[in-house]
Amino acid sequence: MEGIILGIESTAHTFSFGSVSTEGELFPSFSSLFRPEEGGIHPREAADHHSESTSELLKKLSSNEDFSWDSIVAVAFSQGPGLGPCLRVGASVARTLATRLSVPLLGVNHCVAHIEVGRNQTGCIDPVLLYVSGGNTQVIARADGRYRVLGETLDIGIGNMLDKFARNQGMPFPGGPKIEQLALEHLKNGPKSLDEAYLPYGVHGMDLAFSGMLTSATQKISEGLSLEQVCWSLQEHSFATCVEVAERALAHTGKTELLLGGGVACNDRLREMSKIMCDERGANCFWPEKPFCIDNGTMIAELGRRMLECGIETKIMDSAIDPTLRTDNTAVVWQ
Repeated sequence: MEGIILGIESTAHTFSFGSVSTEGELFPSFSSLFRPEEGGIHPREAADHHSESTSELLKKLSSNEDFSWDSIVAVAFSQGPGLGPCLRVGASVARTLATRLSVPLLGVNHCVAHIEVGRNQTGCIDPVLLYVSGGNTQVIARADGRYRVLGETLDIGIGNMLDKFARNQGMPFPGGPKIEQLALEHLKNGPKSLDEAYLPYGVHGMDLAFSGMLTSATQKISEGLSLEQVCWSLQEHSFATCVEVAERALAHTGKTELLLGGGVACNDRLREMSKIMCDERGANCFWPEKPFCIDNGTMIAELGRRMLECGIETKIMDSAIDPTLRTDNTAVVWQ
């Protein structure tokens, strides 16, 4: 009989419950997003938001026609990486539900979950993952039973950089969608040159850096360039660094599939640039639907499903959160 794996995501600003069938059918998540009144995410405030949202999200989940508590065969949760107070809320809810339902508990690596939901959604087999989110920017490929980090940001994640720039310019959180909109407005009058709005290009071998680009973009505004022009330039430069490192990873590994993951992978310009690169080198480019790019409970459930298939279970005594968990800390034993 087909069962359901419940997934709980709580690494940062998103608190989400999602599910997937034991056959791999993905169901939509029910999520609540913490939006700070000012500044960035305060971990304690975000955790309070998650706690206060639990009851309402569980009600929405229960009312979904595809969901039945009797069909739950396991509960998966984000064990790390992420903000400690936020992770603790999700872990506590997961332990409670797993104990109440007498089903296995599955502690999931959030970063690996982005890969597995993308593989499920797109059908790609052995991709290089360009993982672009608020807290993470990594290029990842599978080798010797783990997802290896071939390159990553040396300072801040690309999503964090975009959000900081947006916040400095008075845009609401999250800032990426507004930056994308303003960049498109700049392009309405035809092709543009980057000469006037050149920003530092932060590629260091296989690694990247975005803080200098952020500082320079803010300086360009004070020099009189329009916000639309700087948003366009910021996208072009930051995305080009990511695509360059992703192409180098494809060349190093000999792989022929590129998968985009993380919230910034919702950006249509990044998708376009990635596809152009892949087309030019005879590779295939994939990305999941936008609801599965952003943090969501369904991706946690999907990785939980793969782990459950391999007989992996997290004992309560081993379910402590790990805010510094690395992508390559998780052994990948599933196909």
